[in-house]
Amino acid sequence: MSNDVAPEGEKLQKVLARAGLGSRREMERAIEAGRVLVNGRVAKLGERVLAQDKIELDGRRLANKNDERLRVILYNKPEGEICSRHDPEGRPTVYDRLPRLKSGRWVSVGRLDFNTSGLLLFTNNGELANKLMHPSSVIDREYLVRVQGVLSEDARKRLLSGVALEDGQARFTDLVDNGGEGNNRWFYCVVMEGRNREVRRLWESQGLRVSRLKRVRYGSVFIPSHVGVGQWIEMEPKEIDDLCLTAGLPKLGQRPLTRVEKQVLDRQRRKLRKTNVRKPRVSPGK
Repeated sequence: MSNDVAPEGEKLQKVLARAGLGSRREMERAIEAGRVLVNGRVAKLGERVLAQDKIELDGRRLANKNDERLRVILYNKPEGEICSRHDPEGRPTVYDRLPRLKSGRWVSVGRLDFNTSGLLLFTNNGELANKLMHPSSVIDREYLVRVQGVLSEDARKRLLSGVALEDGQARFTDLVDNGGEGNNRWFYCVVMEGRNREVRRLWESQGLRVSRLKRVRYGSVFIPSHVGVGQWIEMEPKEIDDLCLTAGLPKLGQRPLTRVEKQVLDRQRRKLRKTNVRKPRVSPGK
């Protein structure tokens, strides 16, 4: 019988990545560069830390694990925003409108092009973000797209069976005609990966041009009707638990909301519903 004892704690780079400070690879580089302190001393790559250890990155203290709350927000991205944190050209970014975090940072679950709108998820947990994006999680992404041109039956079959793109084979797992007029028609289409411009490139491979593109679903998450373009909403614990299960992380539990946190979430939802309530149409002359 082996007398080996499992090492205590977790690897430092994993703890930093889970806090949303970057990918594990980025955190490994930060440790190697001497930017991380554990209990006041410069950390070493590969070392393990315990819950009571004091960890700092670039002078910024990580919150105690017991105080952390797994958070996910849903953002309804407008066209004309980029998914980078900073843009040399000064264009607006999706991070400009997000709420500030006391510790860590928001990690985007995938990206959307500058001219693509719709659903984006952000979390303060790097492990959850990476799992949701990884192809092994097999999570579908649904888009509403307006296409210029006529989709032939042969082209439709090719889009569903598979098309050779420059970065490999790609296809829609579902494709539904949603109507339209003339050469401008709307479709719902689903892909299982998040490759760069994948949806646009699939349509372009059949000689068709995409004039509008909006992501409407990520896995089981849809954009709520009361979340307008350019607005965000924080997901509730039950919704986050379901998202963790979708990502294959059933053990990513979280502490219950405090009374104040619950009040903040409820207040935000009431405000969104009040702001985006549809006003009744007034007949002419009234």
